[in-house]
Amino acid sequence: MRYDAEHKQKTRERVLKEAAKAIRAQGPYKVGVAEVMAKAGLTHGGFYAHFASKEDLVNAAVGQMFAEGQARLGQSLKADTPRQALSDYLDFYLSKAHRDTRTAGCPLPFLAADAPRMDDAFRAQYAGGVARLTARLAEPLAALGDPDAVETAGSILAEMVGALALARAEPDAARSDAILERSLRAVRRRAGLDRPA
Repeated sequence: MRYDAEHKQKTRERVLKEAAKAIRAQGPYKVGVAEVMAKAGLTHGGFYAHFASKEDLVNAAVGQMFAEGQARLGQSLKADTPRQALSDYLDFYLSKAHRDTRTAGCPLPFLAADAPRMDDAFRAQYAGGVARLTARLAEPLAALGDPDAVETAGSILAEMVGALALARAEPDAARSDAILERSLRAVRRRAGLDRPA
């Protein structure tokens, strides 16, 4: 049976979503093609109709992870005011729920340790994701009057990624919560959200 291009694209998207979950849960080195295909409801034999290699799958899945992260940021930025938009996103990013998820959420903390050891295509995907997220975070900061919005956004993003990674690694729940709470206060202060509107 032959399928149309739309069916093939939907199938590819399903595989990429499963691969993105697997990368978040296991890291890019441990992603198994057969496992990803099975979770997408497909056989291993159909893999090469969509991807040239496992590396191709991993790099495309990283792009999928960033697309999902951009969609989450886009939801926050739909708030009525730039202040509320930024506040919503910071609260989400440094939340216990975001820390505790292993199959969704921002790809940056999941991939940071692996990126230096991956190929150039992977690293380019990662760098592009950082740049896009920084630019999107700068938008509400600029609207709030920050003259160095891109620099502030980059600094805030770096702290959030680091804080989330450290909070996930911390085995003591109270200390993990404290990492998130301290960083949330710090980034809210840096963004000017501690001042009255």
